Amino acid sequence: MSHHLHVALWGVLPYLSAVLLVAGSAWRYRYDRFGFTTRSSQLYEHRMLRVGGPLFHYGLLFVAAGHVAGLLVPESLTERLHVGEDLYHANALLVGGAAGLATAAGLAVLLYRRLRVPAVRAATSRSDRLLYPVLLTVLLAGLAATATTTAHDPYDYRLGVSVWFRSLFTLDPDVAAMQHAPLVYQAHALLGMALFALWPFSRLVHAFAAPVGYLFRPYVVYRSRGGRRAGAGRRGAVTGEGALRR
Repeated sequence: MSHHLHVALWGVLPYLSAVLLVAGSAWRYRYDRFGFTTRSSQLYEHRMLRVGGPLFHYGLLFVAAGHVAGLLVPESLTERLHVGEDLYHANALLVGGAAGLATAAGLAVLLYRRLRVPAVRAATSRSDRLLYPVLLTVLLAGLAATATTTAHDPYDYRLGVSVWFRSLFTLDPDVAAMQHAPLVYQAHALLGMALFALWPFSRLVHAFAAPVGYLFRPYVVYRSRGGRRAGAGRRGAVTGEGALRR
């Protein structure tokens, strides 16, 4: 692979992916604000959704946390905190592997549900048909990379992939650090960039519209039709006829 191609992949493509993520999300919010949703299909089928949904979402949270720790926390810091290599890699393998498997299992259930239930399958958009294979491949590549992470592995991604990733924020990409990474790490990074480029144009954009404010809204006091106080409802919820907000 030529040097110019490496520069394009590891020095230019990450910024193009970031621009698509930010600009695409802003465009989607501006022109398709009501589209910031997963287009819930719970009414069509809920049994498999109860299993696959939590597995995928909670697993993905742990996967994201693991990536933050692995990519942004330098090895020198863990050494100062007296976290040995054996403990670090064991944690990456056990916790990261479990989170990745849970996420992949949840996604598999959701994909089976989408293919198996006719109403859910009919509600699948074109962007979903492109998104799901990319998302599944990203997860599988990440699991493969995690499986190679051992204390005795000759490649330490924190001295290669992590260095490249942090260098992107200084606008001086360390192309060589990624150029010499094993193929599985390169594939995982490329698929990850493709996923972020697709993000604004798929159902994943709903992650930017999480109802965080709902947790901090005041309680709503509601009254019955006769004016008697019925008590306090849930946060942000109004029930009963003649409801009043205090």
